[in-house]
Amino acid sequence: MNNYELTFAIWSLTAFFTIQKVYTIGIIKQLLCFVLIIALAIAVFFFKNHQLYFVIRDITYLIKPFIGLLIGYQLCKKFPLLAFKTIVFIGFFIAIIHLFLIFNAVIFYKATTVNDIRFYGGYFSDFEVYALIVVLFHEKFQLNLSRQKAILYAIVIGFSAFMYLARTNFIQFIILFLALKGYFEVNKRSITVVVSVLILTGIGYTVIYNMNPKRNGEGIEALLYKIKIAPIEPFKTKINRDDWKDFNDNYRSYENIMTVRQVSREGLFSTFFGQGLGAQVDLKQEVWLGDMNLRYISILHNGFMTIFLKTGLLGLFVYFISIYLLFKKTKSNFPIVNQINLLFVGTGVFLIFSNWVFMGVYNLSDNKSILIGFLFCLREFYMKSDNENLLNESNKAE
Repeated sequence: MNNYELTFAIWSLTAFFTIQKVYTIGIIKQLLCFVLIIALAIAVFFFKNHQLYFVIRDITYLIKPFIGLLIGYQLCKKFPLLAFKTIVFIGFFIAIIHLFLIFNAVIFYKATTVNDIRFYGGYFSDFEVYALIVVLFHEKFQLNLSRQKAILYAIVIGFSAFMYLARTNFIQFIILFLALKGYFEVNKRSITVVVSVLILTGIGYTVIYNMNPKRNGEGIEALLYKIKIAPIEPFKTKINRDDWKDFNDNYRSYENIMTVRQVSREGLFSTFFGQGLGAQVDLKQEVWLGDMNLRYISILHNGFMTIFLKTGLLGLFVYFISIYLLFKKTKSNFPIVNQINLLFVGTGVFLIFSNWVFMGVYNLSDNKSILIGFLFCLREFYMKSDNENLLNESNKAE
């Protein structure tokens, strides 16, 4: 089995063996969104003639976030008080392995370029960024780590997360950090901070752009080049297929362009309801993706476009609802509930960006859906504890 098949099998078994009798309305709403997306893709499939292999493969792709939410919710429900500690410990463990892989690559494979380090060590790790955020705000999450442990975890996990050299992880960290600081709440202070960050980002980008890092540069120059093209790469609307530099640098936009053309060309039905399970985008030429040349692809870098391909504007609307639900705060006297609310807000903001460039929760290596399920269960656990405390206090007063 390849890595995704193995992951899917493990996730499915874990979800099955940890299933619960009762689920709260918050997680049910989130799960329902993904059920509707899958159901819509299945319904449209009956009007199409896609190959069975690609239909089955699409089912595993589209159901993965649903399974991830179940796993996170169900595991957390068994050990709620260990939730944040578990995130930190797993993040620390992953970081140690990642740093070992990089050390091994540098020593034995002479990996010195950004591309080589990422090839041997991995391309991103959203989980480690979440673990780092929890460590940095460990007091607010009631972890009560000693100063020495907090510093150790922060250095190891932080350095590992940085060494993925992934633009998405850098942006993820900034978004989650600002969210936990409360800067996404609308007030004068938060607006000032967010605007200041945007201005500093603009100045930094201008400096990098004027440095004109080379496309095939070594070391940090390769990373700077990726940062230079980042604002254009996912949004470009005209790409020269005959210019290999333009095509490769803006390939994600090319996927989006071909998807919109293909779906809209089939009329209003496809535009509103998509092309169903098994649908593939015709790239009009073979492209080296992963470890093979492909002309037809079932999933895109853009999570929104992937959903648009399978379920059209209706499915896209449902997907946006699933993200919107993350922004809905739950009022509580427990400070930790408010911190979880802020983490949900940061996750929602990041998902909007992540879906546009890296498939969001539909990424085949993604584990954000597990973390989201974790957070839903944890917030409900503390809410229940808060309500029980209020009830006890009320009974004592009587």
